[in-house]
Amino acid sequence: MLLRLFDIASVLSALYLVGLVFNFDYFKINADHWVWSIVLAVYLTIFATIFELYNLQKASRFEVVVQNIILTSSVTVLFYLLTPFFTPALPANRLQIIYFYIAINLSLFLWRYAYIVLISAPRFFKKVVLVGNARELDTIITSLQRSDPNYKVIGYINTDSTRYVSERYPGLHDIQILNVAETLSDLGISEIVVATPHSSGMTVELYNQLILLLENGVAIREYTQVYEEINRRVPVQHVDKDFYRYFPFSRSNQNKLYLFFHRILDLLFSVIGLVFGLVIFPIILVGNIFANRGPLFYTQMRVGRNGKHFRIYKLRSMVRDAEKHGAQFAEHKDTRVTKFGRFLRRSRFDEIPQFINVIKGDMSVIGPRPERPVFVKELSEKIPFYEVRHLVKPGVTGWAQVNAKYGMTQEDALEKLQYDLYYIKRRSLFLDISIVIKTLSTIIFYRGQ
Repeated sequence: MLLRLFDIASVLSALYLVGLVFNFDYFKINADHWVWSIVLAVYLTIFATIFELYNLQKASRFEVVVQNIILTSSVTVLFYLLTPFFTPALPANRLQIIYFYIAINLSLFLWRYAYIVLISAPRFFKKVVLVGNARELDTIITSLQRSDPNYKVIGYINTDSTRYVSERYPGLHDIQILNVAETLSDLGISEIVVATPHSSGMTVELYNQLILLLENGVAIREYTQVYEEINRRVPVQHVDKDFYRYFPFSRSNQNKLYLFFHRILDLLFSVIGLVFGLVIFPIILVGNIFANRGPLFYTQMRVGRNGKHFRIYKLRSMVRDAEKHGAQFAEHKDTRVTKFGRFLRRSRFDEIPQFINVIKGDMSVIGPRPERPVFVKELSEKIPFYEVRHLVKPGVTGWAQVNAKYGMTQEDALEKLQYDLYYIKRRSLFLDISIVIKTLSTIIFYRGQ
């Protein structure tokens, strides 16, 4: 939120100053033209999201930020100039457009540099202490700090009798129960994260110490809650018998108004997608004739909502008879994928025929990716709650597709399930729009696999 608000504030402030200093009249900030500022702010927010200016890991790296600012400002200015009625008419003096473009770039550069130097500095890190089994520390810390680099675990209270020294994080403070309050005060701790079940290692003495700290204003939260908030996925591997805490899922699953608009958006995006597919069809057809040399389309059985099977449509990206030895997961740099097929996958063009499935009602534009029955059976036996993915329609794109890394090991499938459950639990119009924007980012940066 800080990045979004200050991006808008810095850009509008710069344009206001340029107007005063250079008698710049193309873009005016006043009561008569307030719509201009809103349109610009909306475009800036949308394209800054697409070009990953709000990715926290990348927002602290200036060389990446510079590239993304140029992309964001260029596309924002282009769309703003081409928007009729709600933006000012093009000025007679075209030099003002240059002022407009430079002001947006310069304001973003200065503000983001200040953010990196001042706000993203170590003194603003959120200092955290973990309560849990020390042997699980490395995994827990990595999962938290990977998503939010400003979330720093600097100590732990070991609930296991065995002493453990972390090799990955050797500087962690091993805090003893007897002097918890004093140590936390000295270290400037702002939060305690409890990562152990109440039945495992939570002694009466430790419990009483935590109660005292809570009374003194120290924030104490459960690990699964923090994990979901930071990583934006449900930690199913830590839920265990507390599974029903995560039910019922998002009220949107039963909200008829949301489902109605969701279906309208499905049909709208499907029509747009199929029209775009018709426009690029000659290119795909030529590429298939010379590079794929075989059928253009292929169909495959997949598992849909409530476990029902349906036939999915895709553009063929693999060699013919790719599975003559039986069904197998696609792999990174799969040798069965043709050169043109690799282009189709990375650009996501191979997914375009699935809009037919969306119109038929087998799929939605957004949802968990549909898997093949044989893989669903295999993964359901190994991963807890895997079948929960089938509570909603599968999607052409989804929360897992725009966040999880590519791969089909059991660990990768577990990570994707965490994202899928997060979407099912919290699905909303806002989250749907966020996924569409992130999907555009994936296509633009050519990250499909």
